[in-house]
Amino acid sequence: MRTPVVMTLGMVLTPCGLLLNLISTLAPGWRLVKGFLDQPVDVVLYQGLWDMCREQSSRERECGQPDQWSYFGAQPVQVARGLMITSLATTVVGLVLASLGVRCWQEEPQFVLAGLSGIVLFAAGLFSLIPVSWYNHFLGDREVLPAPPQPVTVEVSYSLVLGYLGSCLLLLGGFSLALSFAPWCEERCRSCRKAPPAGPRRSSISTVYVDWPEPALTPAIKYYSEGQHRPPPAEYGATSKPKVGFPMPRPPPKAYTNPVDVLYGEGEKAAASQGTSSRSTRPCHSSLPCDSDL
Repeated sequence: MRTPVVMTLGMVLTPCGLLLNLISTLAPGWRLVKGFLDQPVDVVLYQGLWDMCREQSSRERECGQPDQWSYFGAQPVQVARGLMITSLATTVVGLVLASLGVRCWQEEPQFVLAGLSGIVLFAAGLFSLIPVSWYNHFLGDREVLPAPPQPVTVEVSYSLVLGYLGSCLLLLGGFSLALSFAPWCEERCRSCRKAPPAGPRRSSISTVYVDWPEPALTPAIKYYSEGQHRPPPAEYGATSKPKVGFPMPRPPPKAYTNPVDVLYGEGEKAAASQGTSSRSTRPCHSSLPCDSDL
């Protein structure tokens, strides 16, 4: 059996989301601070969840900068740390379940396990989307996320963008894998329809059972054979029910009568015919007239 499209799509999007969230969590690039008055113009400061790095065009990036404004103690940063780590762990668990559910090396996938992994991965996407959105909401608020005063400016950095992308990919991958529940639900519904009821069906007012008697009707057409009327079959005897139907008219019996005696005069005709035949066979003499001359 080919792997369903929803499972393949989920298995492609989920690892990409995990990789992006991992980079977003570890990289010091959630916020970009620049425009320091006592620093060169090209100096910028990258702030992340675990570290801050100072970068200048003429020098290499220097990480491990001191936290002068108590940035790491801000509530959005603390919450983002916990939720991003939770999202990463949940994503790993979801990927393990998805691998066992999809089972590309076997014929039939485990639809229930694949659907469950989709729910877990969707939750992981929510765990990463909440801190990213919350941090972005208070990005320019110096009271919630401490930063140097004006004219120093703060901007969104690359880690925050990667966090958004990773969260969206996890949500899409989890939703795609959660669609694996559809074949399982369809099979369960089909089996429930085919399953016999647990007990006898209880009669209700709307259910009426009528025991109609089977009709035993005498055929209306009589039986005839060679002009003779046949008697009815044995099953339609004295004990049979009244006849139903229109009786067919009975034809008169086929008897022939002749009022004239057909044998009257037959003897005379026979004698006459014999005499005629004898005369025709007699030899003709010259003294007597013959029959041919008559």
